[in-house]
Amino acid sequence: MINGSQQQFMVRNSKLDGWTNGVWNQVFSGVVGAPAQCFPAQSSCGGPYTTVAASPVTREAPYLYEDSTGNYNVFVPSAQHNSVGTTWADGATPGLSLPLKKFFIAQPTDSAATINDALGSGRDLILTPGIYHLDQGLKVTRPDTVVLGLGFPTLIPENGIVSMTVASAKGISISGIIFDAGGTNSPALLQVGDGHARSDHDASDPTALQDVFFRIGGAEPGKATNSLVVNSDNVILDDIWAWRADHGNGVGWTSNTADTGVIVNGDNVTAYGLFVEHYQKYEVIWNGNGGSVIFFQNEMPYDPPAQSAWMEAPGVDGWAAFKVADTVTSFAGYGMGSYSFFNQGVDIYAAHAFEVPATLPASSLHDLLTIFLSTAGSGGIQHVVNDTGGSSTSANPDVPVTVVSYP
Repeated sequence: MINGSQQQFMVRNSKLDGWTNGVWNQVFSGVVGAPAQCFPAQSSCGGPYTTVAASPVTREAPYLYEDSTGNYNVFVPSAQHNSVGTTWADGATPGLSLPLKKFFIAQPTDSAATINDALGSGRDLILTPGIYHLDQGLKVTRPDTVVLGLGFPTLIPENGIVSMTVASAKGISISGIIFDAGGTNSPALLQVGDGHARSDHDASDPTALQDVFFRIGGAEPGKATNSLVVNSDNVILDDIWAWRADHGNGVGWTSNTADTGVIVNGDNVTAYGLFVEHYQKYEVIWNGNGGSVIFFQNEMPYDPPAQSAWMEAPGVDGWAAFKVADTVTSFAGYGMGSYSFFNQGVDIYAAHAFEVPATLPASSLHDLLTIFLSTAGSGGIQHVVNDTGGSSTSANPDVPVTVVSYP
């Protein structure tokens, strides 16, 4: 694999026969043949590579398949713990096949009430391609429910509702869906759990969000205070992209308003490939204990019109991209980057890219970086994590500023 000009990249549970090149942030988790740890980039080992030997807990996305008799089914892979390589290297992937008759196959012409009736009667759900305008939120309440999007169906809330709420229950899978904001502000677009789920079965049968994306504006005008809120414990977030639009339709500091992309209140939540960009306050707030993030990518909002419009607190410029709450006692982060490009022609600064309790165990965070993207922008990021790490501004454009370990 020649990695070309990819600025950041995530490889999980794969097998490689070689890897070369890297730009800012390349992360490998549970990968056979992954390059050796090498961060920041250096001539002795290449890089920049963050290599995690095994993925702590994973669950591959469900998929539609046709069996030998010509019948369609959905295969739901089982959770894996401390895994390396693919699930199918040594035989069939562990998991469960569900016949298609267990699923309600929805189309954009189906009402939210019709879809909820199907979910409430115990059916699983396939969302076929298209745009679903929802006049009520979809409610996923049964443990082990599968909600599978084909062709990235898009859910748009009407009248400020929450597009989907997921119960605090084990084994639910939500995959392959885009959540767009609607014209009326929603408090959230997807909420997982109504409180902490304390079940002995959760860790072995975790709820998972796979390939789930959020957009605030861009495709059409939209507003939402938060995009994803996770209240349950033992949830896997696998390839999440939450984006407040910096171009497209309905875009502007007071138009596509959105405070925060991802809020995690549950304990033992694990995220791989977490992309959160351009939100107007903290981009990620992590309130739960025992959390892990393996690869985080962020661009701060491009468009604060003035420093006074973008202040975390009096005397604290900007908002951190990733906030670990002061009450958190355990958190692990690997390969986490935050970039700035402020394009309103005035100097805008963020005091910190990452804010975490200094009381976390030593080396809880690994391989952090900030970068000033372009001299066409103004301002920059003053510190990488808390008051540790140098600044990334027009004085050092396109140069990663790194912290290898914190605290």
